[in-house]
Amino acid sequence: MSLCAAGRYAFSRLPHFIPCSSSSIFLTSPFSLNPKFFAHSQTPNVNNIRDPVASFNRLLHMHPPPSMPQINKILGSLAKAKHYRRVISLFTQAEFREFTPNLVRLSILLNCYCHLGHMYSAFSMLGKIYKVGLHPDIVTLTTLIKGLCISNQFGEALDFYDDLMAKGFQLDKVSYGILFKGLRKIGKIRSSIKLVRKMERQLKIDKFCNEGRIIEAKVAIARMMKCGERLDVVTYNSLMTGYCLMNNVNESKEVFDKMVRSGLTPNVVSFTILIDGLCKTKMVDDAMALFKEMRGKNINPNIWTYNSLIDGMCKLGRMSCVQDLVYDMRDSSIAPDVVTYSILLDAFCKSQSLDQGIALFQQMVAQGVQPDLYTHTILIDGLCKGMLDEAMTLLPKMKENDCLPDSITYKILLQALLEKSENDEAENLLHRMIDSGLLKP
Repeated sequence: MSLCAAGRYAFSRLPHFIPCSSSSIFLTSPFSLNPKFFAHSQTPNVNNIRDPVASFNRLLHMHPPPSMPQINKILGSLAKAKHYRRVISLFTQAEFREFTPNLVRLSILLNCYCHLGHMYSAFSMLGKIYKVGLHPDIVTLTTLIKGLCISNQFGEALDFYDDLMAKGFQLDKVSYGILFKGLRKIGKIRSSIKLVRKMERQLKIDKFCNEGRIIEAKVAIARMMKCGERLDVVTYNSLMTGYCLMNNVNESKEVFDKMVRSGLTPNVVSFTILIDGLCKTKMVDDAMALFKEMRGKNINPNIWTYNSLIDGMCKLGRMSCVQDLVYDMRDSSIAPDVVTYSILLDAFCKSQSLDQGIALFQQMVAQGVQPDLYTHTILIDGLCKGMLDEAMTLLPKMKENDCLPDSITYKILLQALLEKSENDEAENLLHRMIDSGLLKP
């Protein structure tokens, strides 16, 4: 199998989502948020290779297991010091002890394989990222492009770039810069210049659309067309995004229809942009109709498509539809990510189903999906309505996991403390906000 074939295989291999304790994602058994659940030790300083390796081995034998960031920091430090083979060896040990891999750790390992020139193993890591229900970010994908170029496999790098474009991924300046250098290195000067010009135009249009400057985006597009360039799906998608950000979903639909009339085939990103816009304007039935249309065209929805629909249904309280979508995700071999869990957690907390929300949070952690700031804040808000002590216990856990609370998180806790006349604790929390730079003294 060629490297790019391995890449395409990785994109197609999505894992099954099997809920932890029953056939339904809607779990009912609560658990206790106590200090032991959150306990772990601090990450040691990394001064030389012996220290981090010894620290890593200690972490592997800890009970309860340490937090993900501790292990990631050690592996990341070793990778930066170019101890690539050592990182691979330590990762294997962690796998043997059944530590759940996350995106950061898998990306570190993928980067090590790229630097060693082991590109088949690197693409295998891409497949593993999908297999455990994660999704590569632009940094991970750029690392693969860079690895191919480092190995002088420029043709494979361009093929992989084409695969990414076909899947609807949009690269950044770093990615294009790597490809540009690769093309020039093999003497394809014209191709490199063409690539840079395309990048400059696309990034400019993206910037205008993301800032709501639709008129300027349309002027830039008109100039492209005047030069004889045909708009591609990526450009149409950018324009659709711009209209949706302005809550003008009807104009976004017009752009979508215009793209189809021009002879282009909308990709999963095109459909997802419009579905998300419809859901955000509470037009969920129209969004579901579009969802069925894309399925009819053999365009498979991705995690972002499902998240948009689940969010829209949750906000309207249509939980039976949400459950159907979750089952459909499972049947489509797509695992929920941190956004999916956060949406469901928010719905449970707002519907006074805190026990189900807590159980869902536990399931999320057990599945190896790392809660982010938004997830923690949602749970804290829910816990403040009857389980304030557990909410306060969650706060230091966030910091230990490098997920620093923001002003919104603190304000939720402050309000709950003041309502219970816990004035001393509220004052301590204010001092923490000042120490964190979130509040001026």
